[in-house]
Amino acid sequence: MHEDENGGAHHATAQVTPSGADQEFLALERELTVLLRRARANQGEMAREVHPDLESSAYGLLIRLDEQGGQRATELAGYIGVGKATMSRQLRALEELGLIAREPDPADGRAWLVTLTEEGSRRVGTVREARRARYVRQLSHWDRSEVSELARLLHELNGVMAK
Repeated sequence: MHEDENGGAHHATAQVTPSGADQEFLALERELTVLLRRARANQGEMAREVHPDLESSAYGLLIRLDEQGGQRATELAGYIGVGKATMSRQLRALEELGLIAREPDPADGRAWLVTLTEEGSRRVGTVREARRARYVRQLSHWDRSEVSELARLLHELNGVMAK
């Protein structure tokens, strides 16, 4: 809000393009498009660093298992947003690469938990550490509070987008 020439307060209006779109949201869309394109490319690179035969889409599964520990296949499918058949295929491929194992769920003997193998954990850890080091190098000129604020805003955005 700011004051007009008569001293009255009023809200600033959004800048609107001739098509009627807000400039701020067009800029947001453009920057998110660039970020997501780069993230997809980086995910492919990181997947190949974990294992040369690893599919790009399977990298997210490994990260989830690294962060959350053992998960049921149905939980992983829901988190990633794929069907059971796709999840089964990806898990089979990861198992063949020696990156994951299935073990009985202690809470329900009929169900199985998917976990990282020692080799899978080691490989994922190495790639994640290299990625974090790259972020530190690329953002070394940023103040730590700016990095923290970016993480907070991205977390908030992810929460909104999940709904």
